[in-house]
Amino acid sequence: MRRQVLLFILITCATVVFGQVSYSIPEEMEKGSLVCNVAQDLGVDLKRLKSGRARIHSGDSAEYVELNRDRGVLLIKERIDRETLCGETTPCALHLQMIVENPMELFRITIEITDMNDNAPSFASSEKRFEISESTVIGSKFVLEKAIDADIGENGLQSYSLKPTNNFALKLENQADGSKKVEMVLQKPLDREQQEQISLLLTALDGGQPRMSGTMQITVNVLDANDNAPVFTKSLYKATITENAPKGTSVLIVSASDKDGGSNGEISYAISNSKRRLSDLFHIDRNTGKVILIGEIDYEKAKLFQIDIEAIDNGGLSDSSKILVDIIDVNDNSPQIKILSKSDTILEDSLDNTVTAMLSVNDPDSDRNGEVKCHINDDIPFKIQNTMNGFYSIVTEVALDREAASQYNITVTCSDEGVPSLSSSVTLTLHISDVNDNAPVFERSSYEAYIVENNTPGLSIFTVKARDADWNQNARVSYILEDSSVNGVPVSSYVSVSADSGVIHAVRSFDYEQIKHFHFSVKAQDGGSPPLSSNVTVKILIQDQNDNPPQVLYPVQTGGSVVGEMVPRSADVGYLVSKVVAVDVDSGQNAWLSYKLQKATDRALFEVGLQNGEIRTIRQVTDKDAVNQKLTVIVEDNGQPSRSATVIVNVAVADSFSEVMSEFTDFKQDKEYNDNLTFYLVLALAVVSFLFITCLVVIISVKIYRWRQSRVLYHSNLPVIPYYPPRYSDTLGGTGTLQHVYNYEVCRTTDSRKSDCKFGRAGSQNVLIMDPSSTATMQRMQSEKNILDEPDSPLEVC
Repeated sequence: MRRQVLLFILITCATVVFGQVSYSIPEEMEKGSLVCNVAQDLGVDLKRLKSGRARIHSGDSAEYVELNRDRGVLLIKERIDRETLCGETTPCALHLQMIVENPMELFRITIEITDMNDNAPSFASSEKRFEISESTVIGSKFVLEKAIDADIGENGLQSYSLKPTNNFALKLENQADGSKKVEMVLQKPLDREQQEQISLLLTALDGGQPRMSGTMQITVNVLDANDNAPVFTKSLYKATITENAPKGTSVLIVSASDKDGGSNGEISYAISNSKRRLSDLFHIDRNTGKVILIGEIDYEKAKLFQIDIEAIDNGGLSDSSKILVDIIDVNDNSPQIKILSKSDTILEDSLDNTVTAMLSVNDPDSDRNGEVKCHINDDIPFKIQNTMNGFYSIVTEVALDREAASQYNITVTCSDEGVPSLSSSVTLTLHISDVNDNAPVFERSSYEAYIVENNTPGLSIFTVKARDADWNQNARVSYILEDSSVNGVPVSSYVSVSADSGVIHAVRSFDYEQIKHFHFSVKAQDGGSPPLSSNVTVKILIQDQNDNPPQVLYPVQTGGSVVGEMVPRSADVGYLVSKVVAVDVDSGQNAWLSYKLQKATDRALFEVGLQNGEIRTIRQVTDKDAVNQKLTVIVEDNGQPSRSATVIVNVAVADSFSEVMSEFTDFKQDKEYNDNLTFYLVLALAVVSFLFITCLVVIISVKIYRWRQSRVLYHSNLPVIPYYPPRYSDTLGGTGTLQHVYNYEVCRTTDSRKSDCKFGRAGSQNVLIMDPSSTATMQRMQSEKNILDEPDSPLEVC
């Protein structure tokens, strides 16, 4: 049979439904037959069908139709029998939904199944027998069994014929449900004596092409007279019953009367055969006419029942009536929720109103019992929308934040309006995919770390820590030392930062005296694309260590000689003799200096200021005090452990320099006698004298030898120009400080080709020389003075 297709496209304004098409196809099409080109009719590209994983959702219906994504067409998947699919319901249609994802779209497809004449009319029984009295009046009616044709419309049952028509004619009467009441009417009196049994053939015809038929054999046994047929009290009975009523529930009682008496007036009741097997649901007591429920009634399957009943007397006469049973709906069905499509994950930066799931909700109950409202839990950033009747979509309501919630359990609850209300729910789990929208954040706005100087290179100083609220790679933080310089040197030569842990290491050993603090920036960068970062300032403070001893600036000590100070004998108590000046390059308490008098020739005469290092007299100087006073001062810092330095200060107690010179020798000799090392000093002096004399003899011998050789080999006429230094002058008379001793250098030559000679004398400026050989030194100074006073006696040193 040729397929006719009715196509129309309806574009709707709903959120996720973009179109609707309807088609019409005949039943019984072969498997694989083409239904339609749905992609073309809906205007959907074939690539979109593939990428969106397009599929057909058939709801409660069996999967009769399938979608070919490659061609964009609908094909028959299973043979469709309209009678099995819809029964008497018209029109018969498949309501499908085509779902396309990424983004989600929903298209409605309605396929009407047209009827084919594939079912012949049929009777429940192939034979029907009547017992009819010969006295039956003309016009008496006999109800015949209706034929059943599963087809509908023109292909359904259309007409009946009865043959032969000698005694009976066929009468058809239209009923409210569209069926025909079939009766056999006596049109000619019966004569049992002429014909005891009459055979008739009832034929039912449909209107299909070609026409199909079904037959039933009717046998009429002619009986003796039964003048009156039963008559029902009502031509139509009405009753109501609630669905799910228990078996045995009484529906109603029908009644018929017969004017005949005796056995001819006895009436029996029966349910006539119909398309529906009502005898499986209802039973009528043949004697009382009471109709009771014997099966289960479901309003969602049938809302009204039409029961044809008969009243038959013993003479074979009968009457018919109809019972209309209305089924009252009971709220016995919870809403049925089906997930058409859902997303397992969604990006946290998705736009508002992004569809995450589509649902279909159906409640087969009626009226308020079938009115459904759906809602979702309130503590989530989603909302549910009714896109069309029975279809819902769950969409985002506000911006999502994975850091606030990484997943949501969306519970959809649908409730009907029945009393009591029934509901059902389904829970969807939606994971939020991370987007790199959070930069790393340091635990502090800035850091300060301390390290003691003289540290070992590579020492761990401090750890910076940043956290990223994102997930996985987007939260993987790396630490980078920002380029900068400290005193013109790259900061990377001072510290390094571990990229993974953020541990800051010292690259070099720090010296507090060179650098006390410095700062730099560390960048924390995540692993997102593009990466996000933040910076923090780290300040490193170098802590001082007591690694430097005090340094004495005054008095200055050079070689074996020390500075000497002169104190007049008239000095009062508290007389300032000198001041020890020292510094410590450390800082803090490591640089706090204290001065102590460690040793002194006379500890009762001098004291040293603990904080300022001033040397003062603590009593009046007397004539008995020794001229030469030796003080040993120790300078200590306040470090742990403390470091110290010592300085020796020689003080001459005298009113004039000449007194110092006159007392110096005796002072030294007395000291040597009192020294425990006198023996060793005398021995050392003897050895030095011997070596000196030996060297002197050798030098004089070598000079004489060279002089004789030069006289023999050379002769010079160059004049000799003598040079005489100025006379030495010194003025004594100070207040405890020796005057200047001047240094002179005299050069003389007799022959520039032979020798160069230097005349010199040793001395110290502004100091008094005091050492273990001071006696010889003083004597030598006196002899040099006498030589210098003589104009023609230079000291030659070669």
